[in-house]
Amino acid sequence: MKSNHFTMNISGINIFYEFHHDADSTIASKPTLVLIHGFLSSSFSFRRLIPLLTKEYTVLAIDLPPFGKSEKSKKFVYSYENLAKVVMELLSELGIEKTVLIGHSMGGQICLNISRQKPELVEKVVLLCSSGYLKKLKRALVYSSRIPYFYLYLKYWLAKKGAIQNLLNVVHDHSLIDDEMIAGYTEPFYDDRIFHALTRMIRDREGDLASEILRNINTPSLLIWGEEDKVVPIEIGRRLHRDLPNSQLITYKNTGHLLPEEKPQHVYDNIMEFLQTTS
Repeated sequence: MKSNHFTMNISGINIFYEFHHDADSTIASKPTLVLIHGFLSSSFSFRRLIPLLTKEYTVLAIDLPPFGKSEKSKKFVYSYENLAKVVMELLSELGIEKTVLIGHSMGGQICLNISRQKPELVEKVVLLCSSGYLKKLKRALVYSSRIPYFYLYLKYWLAKKGAIQNLLNVVHDHSLIDDEMIAGYTEPFYDDRIFHALTRMIRDREGDLASEILRNINTPSLLIWGEEDKVVPIEIGRRLHRDLPNSQLITYKNTGHLLPEEKPQHVYDNIMEFLQTTS
C-alpha cells in the first residue's frame, strides 16, 4: 500500500490529508473513497479500516480543522456547512469529480451536508454511528465562550475527562484499548491552539440537519451502527434510516461507538457489498 501525506491551503486554512492506494491500475477507474472522522478525532480513527479499503479503492483521509494535523485557527468558521465546503474545495483541487463519502460520528453530518450542497459529487454515502438531530448549543454556553480565557476552562474540562475515560466510553470491548490507541487520540491535544479553535466551534456549530432536510437527500446511504453505542444511540440510527429515503441500516451487537476500530473487517465487508450493488 502506498501512502502519501500532504497539506493544502483551502479557504485560508491548512488542511492535512492522506492518499492511500495499491499499485493495482484497475483502482483508477473506481471512485475515490473519502474518509471523514468525528469530533475530537482525526484520520487516525480509520487506521484499521484503511488497509482493507485500499485493496479495492483509492482512499483519501482528511483531518477536519481544527483536529488531527490540520491547522487550528481562531479565525476559521467551524460550522458544518463550512467544513463541508472545505472538503468539497479540496476534492475540486485534487480533480476528484465523483466520490463515495464515509463519515464517522460528526463526520457523518459533514457527509450529509456535502450530499445536500452538491449531490452530483457524491455517488454513495456510508454513515458510521453518525451524529444526528443535535441542536445548536445552548445560548448560555455560546455566550460563555466569548469570555476571555474560556479556552482554559475547556482544556481543563477535557483533561478532567481524560483520554482513557473517553476511550472507555466509545469502545465496547475495552481490551482493544492499548498504548498506541491512547497516544493516537491524545497527541493532537498537546497543541493548546486546538482549545482556542474548539471555543470558536462552540459558537459556529449550527446543529445537525433537520428531518425535513434529510428527507430530501436521495443519495444511496448505508448506515452502520454499534448497538451499545453510548455516544450516538442506536435510536438515532433508526431515525436517520427513516428520514433518509434511500438508506439501509446494519447494526452490530456488542459494539460501541468507535466502529472503525472495533469492527474494521465487518465494516469493510458491508461497505464492499454496498458499493458493488447497483442503486
